[in-house]
Amino acid sequence: MSAERSRLEEAASRTRHWRRWGPYLSDRAWGTVREDYSPGGTAWDFLPHDQARSKAYRWGEDGIAGLCDNHQRLCFAPAFWNGRDPILKERLFGLSGPEGNHGEDVKECYYYLDSTPTHSYMKALYKYPHAEFPYQQLTDVNGHRSRGEPEFELLDTGVFEDNRYFDIQIEYAKVDADDVLIRITAFNRGPDPASLHILPTLWFRNTWSWGRSEERPMLYSHAGDLIEIRHGSLGPFHLRLQDCPALLYTENETNTERLYGYPSGGRCYKDAFHEAVIHGRRDAVLREHRGSKACGWYQWVIEPGGCRTLRLRLSPEAKSIDSGFEELFHQRIQEADEFYSFSPAGTPEDAVRVQRQAFAGLLWSKQYYHYVLEEWLEGDPASPPPPAERRTGRNSGWVHLYNDDVLSMPDKWEYPWFAAWDSAFHMITLAVVDPDAAKKELALFLREWYMHPNGQIPAYEWAFGDVNPPVHAWACWRVYKIDRNLQGKADIAFLERVFHKLMLNFTWWVNRKDTRGSNIFEGGFLGLDNIGLFDRSAPLPTGGYIEQSDGTSWMAMYCLNMLSISMELALHNPVYEDVASKFFEHFLYIASAMNHLGGTGLWDEADGFFYDRLRLPNQPSIPMKVRSLVGLIPLYAVDTLHPGILSKLPGFRRRLEWFIQNRPDLCQDLASMTRRGQSERRILALCQTNRLRRVLSRMLDENEFLSPHGIRSLSRFHRDNPYILNVNGHEHRVDYEPAESTTGLFGGNSNWRGPVWFPVNYLIIESLQKFHHYHGNDFKVEFPTGSGVWMTLDHVAAELSRRLSRLFLRDESGRRPVFGGSEKMQNDPHFRDNVLFYEYFHGDNGAGIGASHQTGWTSLVAKLIQQSGV
Repeated sequence: MSAERSRLEEAASRTRHWRRWGPYLSDRAWGTVREDYSPGGTAWDFLPHDQARSKAYRWGEDGIAGLCDNHQRLCFAPAFWNGRDPILKERLFGLSGPEGNHGEDVKECYYYLDSTPTHSYMKALYKYPHAEFPYQQLTDVNGHRSRGEPEFELLDTGVFEDNRYFDIQIEYAKVDADDVLIRITAFNRGPDPASLHILPTLWFRNTWSWGRSEERPMLYSHAGDLIEIRHGSLGPFHLRLQDCPALLYTENETNTERLYGYPSGGRCYKDAFHEAVIHGRRDAVLREHRGSKACGWYQWVIEPGGCRTLRLRLSPEAKSIDSGFEELFHQRIQEADEFYSFSPAGTPEDAVRVQRQAFAGLLWSKQYYHYVLEEWLEGDPASPPPPAERRTGRNSGWVHLYNDDVLSMPDKWEYPWFAAWDSAFHMITLAVVDPDAAKKELALFLREWYMHPNGQIPAYEWAFGDVNPPVHAWACWRVYKIDRNLQGKADIAFLERVFHKLMLNFTWWVNRKDTRGSNIFEGGFLGLDNIGLFDRSAPLPTGGYIEQSDGTSWMAMYCLNMLSISMELALHNPVYEDVASKFFEHFLYIASAMNHLGGTGLWDEADGFFYDRLRLPNQPSIPMKVRSLVGLIPLYAVDTLHPGILSKLPGFRRRLEWFIQNRPDLCQDLASMTRRGQSERRILALCQTNRLRRVLSRMLDENEFLSPHGIRSLSRFHRDNPYILNVNGHEHRVDYEPAESTTGLFGGNSNWRGPVWFPVNYLIIESLQKFHHYHGNDFKVEFPTGSGVWMTLDHVAAELSRRLSRLFLRDESGRRPVFGGSEKMQNDPHFRDNVLFYEYFHGDNGAGIGASHQTGWTSLVAKLIQQSGV
């Protein structure tokens, strides 16, 4: 067993708390819903970036490549100054949603390069210009650009020309669970000597200013190279600093003078180091060496091509930075290499590097997430009361919600809050390296302090009541199987625990989203933003409602996921056979409605595709003939029943056979229950064989969905043939948009009208594999459509997987599609091997778009490389 595997076992058994310290600081705590106390819910405006350095956060902290404990009592992060910037670089800069021409966007250059699951070793890289950081230029240029123009990025400003920047590498290595070595190395990549100030900073999250706790922790020092840490629940700690730097102290409290025009009892403020370093105001910091925020102040001049290294140690005892420092780092790096040595034999070095960085980004994207709705709604005793509108405004129906956990974030800058369906995909990749953590997070979302009493799973903090696709059961089932394969034993207790809570959520879906009892669902938003003609999270401007092909298909898939779980549980407890029968029958009713309700259901025989249908009052339904993922998601609702399993479940088998005999209208060709496939399997699927072929012929057509980089979210057919629907004198339109969105529908900060998205592609790949399990090698399709090349469905799945992986890999000319036309990223040796895992990808050329560090669901590339190679 590797050293890291041993640490994971110790963490799981709670014999040693290896997970206490990790990269749990957010990349952005300003501009969030949690920090918003405005009357109108204008979170971006209430606490903007300009105030972040001066205003104490109520709910969480941020920093650059920082570290904190799992309850965020004590935080550490480096801050920088190049001698030119107007502000101290303590946090990452970016544009708020209203400022960006395509929504919120971080405007920095940083990478998460390595991490083990217990964070025994971590490495990040921050690129810091020698020139003044172009805050105003980034804001102004993006503010003047239209939605039809690309975003203006940091590289576009020219601040990295002639390599005039620092590569600042931040590394952590754990000696023990509570003993952490910190190494910060700054490389001057430019042609001239350059000045760099580094301020390794410690601070406590402010828990004392709100009138809910009187405990006031303290940082103080007696010696020049040691900061002592006293916190009631964390216990004593010490930060040892190399070379006895100047030590600065202040309080992590709001600068009321700067923000509101009145002094606050003569205290020093959160932004004191900014004032002292940049403006020379030594009176801004505390004279006595104590406070709730402290730093060492290092002032370096680094020669061209040179580097300087800073060493620190955070530990319970006042331990030294001795000669074993570098040896421990070397050991932890070797252990990380050993842990990640599971890549398939023959995997190219470039692919191994991409896979390693994908895991690193996922693990670095953990964040301490704190949000107590009842306290947020009522306000704090020591603060002004929130506006009255809050009681009936955003999230007011979620008073039970109490979040105080380390969770996987989609992107710690752009999306520093959990999103339910994002998290489900995160856990698939996380389970490959840390199945225990994946199971715990999936179970957490189903606990009573997350899940609504009515059974709804919270979506995300902007609107917990929004509806994401119901993929939680799928994730629980998949993580259970990944864990079983890795551990060699089944965690039935986990599966049973989540199953009972998933039953509540399933019931919520049936009661709330099938209001007419027709087994056709109106899921609403479903996380696909602007994929259709309308904002589906809001009442339709036309009146009426939408019968959703994707909403109905997600529910059919949910039935099959619950069927699989209940059958697995029934192997250990026959009581679950009855529940398995319930989900089997429910699937058949949904499948029948999807295919036959009102004639052909949501299937369009002429086009060979599934469409949403618009139901208007007193009018025939209107098929909305948009060729999008809405018509491909029916592929997800597929599973096979193996005769070996059925033979062990006699009660379920009898009920199944009764349905086959007595309800042929539901069981005939629709779900292929009467025809046995490979290994005598039976198949449950929304798409019978002839419809499957027709859907796949469109999906695998390069003029429609098939991109060189995966499956597009909207058919390229709509590039020349936009879909237009006129209702009540108003035109509604969908065009093919392979890159950023040109519409503000649902915020406009993401686009489902043409780009390639990883989560939906991953489910397509998995579905093709399941169809192959049934149909076998005799079932072949053209790949691509019209090419004359015929492939089995498992080969198609593997090829799609490789196309997605190759987004990040160097091609024959040495270019990575993900970097698009950026010559700096494509060719510069200090850029080209540091990969960014974007939110989605250009439907034609594969360039990364949207959030640049969404190594949440885009980390699925690590799983694809593992299972399908490159």
